[in-house]
Amino acid sequence: MSDSNSRSSFGSNAWKRLRRNTGAVAGMLLIVIAVIVSVLAYQLAPDGTPYANRMMLETSGQKPGFRIHVLAMQAERQVSRTGFFSRLINGQPDTVTYIPVRSWRFAGNDIVVAKYMDEEETVTERYNLGKVLFAKDMVPGNRLKQWQQEIVSNRIKERTYWLGTDKFGRDILSRLLVGTRVSLSVGCIAVIISLTIGIVLGAVAGYFRGVTDEVIMWLVNVIWAVPTLLLVFAITLALGKGFWQVFIAVGLTMWVNVARIIRGQVMALRELPFIEATRALGFGHARTIGRHILPNILGPVMVVAAGNFATAIVVEAGLSFLGVGVQPPQPSWGLMIKENYNFIITHNPMLALIPGLAIMVMVLAFNLLGNGLRDAMDVRQ
Repeated sequence: MSDSNSRSSFGSNAWKRLRRNTGAVAGMLLIVIAVIVSVLAYQLAPDGTPYANRMMLETSGQKPGFRIHVLAMQAERQVSRTGFFSRLINGQPDTVTYIPVRSWRFAGNDIVVAKYMDEEETVTERYNLGKVLFAKDMVPGNRLKQWQQEIVSNRIKERTYWLGTDKFGRDILSRLLVGTRVSLSVGCIAVIISLTIGIVLGAVAGYFRGVTDEVIMWLVNVIWAVPTLLLVFAITLALGKGFWQVFIAVGLTMWVNVARIIRGQVMALRELPFIEATRALGFGHARTIGRHILPNILGPVMVVAAGNFATAIVVEAGLSFLGVGVQPPQPSWGLMIKENYNFIITHNPMLALIPGLAIMVMVLAFNLLGNGLRDAMDVRQ
């Protein structure tokens, strides 16, 4: 049987074993759902503005299921509609200004509303219909009653905040959906960085051994001795606070575990007969490592990648909670916990618990998938 057929047979058998693992399948489904949500976040979120950052201070700190009517008025600054792909990536800025109202009535050319201030207080305000309706809605010849019907039908909407609102009145559900992008992006970039550095250094150390191995393992042990969060803080402070800096900082702290595992795998494989045959045939070191060693340790690499993905999500959440990760107003699950943790000891603990549950579910999904990959790719099976 050829080498390619053997790898194909091993891959198909591993996939069959993985499908029989209920936990791994559940983890994969959760990850697939999270990926779809992250791509379509602005299309799925009730608040499709950039970073889901629509603020209504009057409705701050509300519990899940809170409902309120809002009056959509012309914004002071005209905002044009963006294209589909721009909305998909960055969202659509509001073209109107929203005012929360309890009730409303019409008085001639004005609309009189009881503006919602909090659970007990309202303020009466009067607006001219011309400030509510756009020019295209005020068709010449239309009667006043038609304008009023237009306002009731299209300018007054009931909003439901399924997961409540934060201290700025922003929709928690929308920020949770958009924040999925940050967690998955940090995990993906961090895994790519850590695997690239770890595989290269681990393979070189395990293959060449000797002085090369000692130097690389000395570097690994030095990095290993530094607490992960302390090292991340140092890298973050050196690179600055921001979105991309978090990716790099987390990735640069996770490669040591990869390097140690890859080194051990390569040292075990380099003494096998098929590797000695490549040296006898005069193959170069790079070809031997790249084409004959690394493909045979793909299983452990995938298991490590799944574990690192989960670790990266937790580290990013911790950094954002401490204020050195993703910066406001960009939503991040860790940042959402930081912004709302005060509500835990007051009347609305779910505002902080919901993003915490999201972190827990995503980490659990990747750990389940990692355990499933470990069992499915065990050659002893």
